Amino acid sequence: MSADRRAAPQRTADTQRPAPQPTADTHCPYCALQCATRLTAAADAVTVAPRDFPVNQGGLCQKGWTAPALLGTPDRLRTPLVRGADGELAPADWDTALDLIAGRLRALRERHGPDSVAVFGGGGLTNEKAYTLGKFARTVLRTSQIDYNGRFCMSSAAAAANAAFGLDRGLPFPVTDLGEADVILLAGANPAETMPPLMRHLTRRAELIVIDPRRTATAQRAALHLQPMPGTDLALALGLLHLAVVEGYVDKPYLDARTSGFDEAWAQAVTWWPERVEQVTGVPVDEQRTAVRMLGEASRAYILTGRGAEQHSKGTDTAAAFINLALALGLPGTPGSGYGCLTGQGNGQGGREHGQKADQLPGYRSITDPAARAHLAEVWGVTPDSLPGPGRSAYELLDALGTPDGPRALLVFGANPAVSAPHAAHVTRRLSALDLLVVADFVPSETAALADVVLPVTQWAEEDGTVTNLEGRVLRRRAVVDAPAGVRTDLEVLNALAVRLGTPAERFPTRPREVFDELRRASRGGRADYSGISYDRLEAGEALHWPCPERAAGQERHPGTPRLFLDRFAHPDGRARFAPVTHRAADESPEGEFPLFATTGRVLAQYQSGAQTRRVPELMAAAPEPYVEMHPDTARRARLTDGALAEVRSARGRTLARVKVTDTARLDTVFLPFHFPGAGRANLITNPALDPVSRMPEFKVSAVAVSPGTEEPS
Repeated sequence: MSADRRAAPQRTADTQRPAPQPTADTHCPYCALQCATRLTAAADAVTVAPRDFPVNQGGLCQKGWTAPALLGTPDRLRTPLVRGADGELAPADWDTALDLIAGRLRALRERHGPDSVAVFGGGGLTNEKAYTLGKFARTVLRTSQIDYNGRFCMSSAAAAANAAFGLDRGLPFPVTDLGEADVILLAGANPAETMPPLMRHLTRRAELIVIDPRRTATAQRAALHLQPMPGTDLALALGLLHLAVVEGYVDKPYLDARTSGFDEAWAQAVTWWPERVEQVTGVPVDEQRTAVRMLGEASRAYILTGRGAEQHSKGTDTAAAFINLALALGLPGTPGSGYGCLTGQGNGQGGREHGQKADQLPGYRSITDPAARAHLAEVWGVTPDSLPGPGRSAYELLDALGTPDGPRALLVFGANPAVSAPHAAHVTRRLSALDLLVVADFVPSETAALADVVLPVTQWAEEDGTVTNLEGRVLRRRAVVDAPAGVRTDLEVLNALAVRLGTPAERFPTRPREVFDELRRASRGGRADYSGISYDRLEAGEALHWPCPERAAGQERHPGTPRLFLDRFAHPDGRARFAPVTHRAADESPEGEFPLFATTGRVLAQYQSGAQTRRVPELMAAAPEPYVEMHPDTARRARLTDGALAEVRSARGRTLARVKVTDTARLDTVFLPFHFPGAGRANLITNPALDPVSRMPEFKVSAVAVSPGTEEPS
């Protein structure tokens, strides 16, 4: 798709972007590790090299090395597209597209109220864009209907950490601390594929314990692999706590001095003796005992959870159960030990801190807290009463689209829910039922293909901003090339829409530095306090982890907080809280027509919905199509062979994938990566059953049947 350079919008002083530097120190556009890179622009090519930086120590994965290829993808969006009377998307100028959007939004709001318009954001947006998107939804649209795709990623661990510690930061310690560990337990995480440079820290000296139904690339490097039945991680965590207590590994002085609620949590775990746990999970008693002994006897130990433990209808309780185990062993807030969560998306941490989640305001404040509402209202120049309350969570929002009581318009920034959401065929139908669907993206994603208006926006190497990695460290992203003519930044798009909807332009700055300065004021005093962080300090090379207030006692500037909880936890009494949780079954279990478990996840060469990585030839060569991993005996019973086409069916639909036979799979479980579109979408079969606290869907457990397929995946 080509663009007429004469159609590019004229930049005024208000929308002038900083000139890109031909060489820029920045960070990878993919996972939350945010490996440090140096980009160099020469002629028509951009090259990448890793930088020696704490999290990646000079390394990059295959995705990071090939990231510049995305800048020149042939189907890059370069001009707005508007769906015409013939049903086809056709090029339009910016004024036409923006006027159409604003006019239809205004009409819908006048007729059906502000909640007739919804916003769906993404965990890959910069802090500045995530902040502005939430502010736009609540002060311009006045809608409560905003959430983001991080609800599908981090919400269970976040809910559990907030309850336990009073604060949620993926890793409350620097990544480099993991390199000094003796033992690390990974529950439902496969960093050897999802963030390979992290393995430099995890295997530097530690013995790994990996909990995963699959024998993943990470599990193959573990000293001990516990392979539970899908959906039983919570029972296993309760059993490990039981053994820690009865075998004398509990840190009693730590419990007395730094925690509360142990007795209530123990009352739930006391009945989960090892033999019962083996019966429920399939993990042998001797392996349970070995895991607890390794953790209990280590001088420095960490427990880390990932999506495998969290993407369940009981994911919050499961994360809480692993936190309980860590607290019983005295790990959180102890130098050299701890609990953490391996955040997934590139700005998964910052993306949920600054207001694009349904129940949160910037600074990780609760939207129902009167003091928080008053603070943000003052920063934004509105009244507290004008700010809407919490709206629907991500799947509930998508499920309500186009229904009589649901939103009639949706603005999507940085997400591809047609592929990434559970029960994807249903979500696609709901997207198609809208009166207005607007998608801002830099490639024609599967969601963009459904849109009434598509807005071409900048991508990672064409824009300045900040992101926050999994250890709470705020990082500078820098532009190295100009965006193609006709492309605008998300900040410019939101500014233009705000003006058209009656808000003064100055309330929505387009320069990232100005937005960040406002974000600092908005976060001041919140749990995620960024007020002491500035572009100047970041550009001077300071390592700044939030919370970072403006000043510390006796110091002119606060140094940031790389390690949380060393003196006290974030609850008013300073204590961490155990959670009294117990196991319950998944929403559905294999039986009858659907005799197998299906679980989903990521693979090394692809990322999230694949909208980016499927456009990089080297990555597609490594992972070119959907596949379903299964045990040879499972394949034989289904009359399937390695390389054959399989149909995987659940109560919600079917997907098509190429069979990959492996004897490391469980007999009762098949695995599908979720990066692929069309008939190969893994999320056509996944279950939207929601965790009652986090509202996380149950991606990791679906009851399915497999059989020979009759159509090619597309």
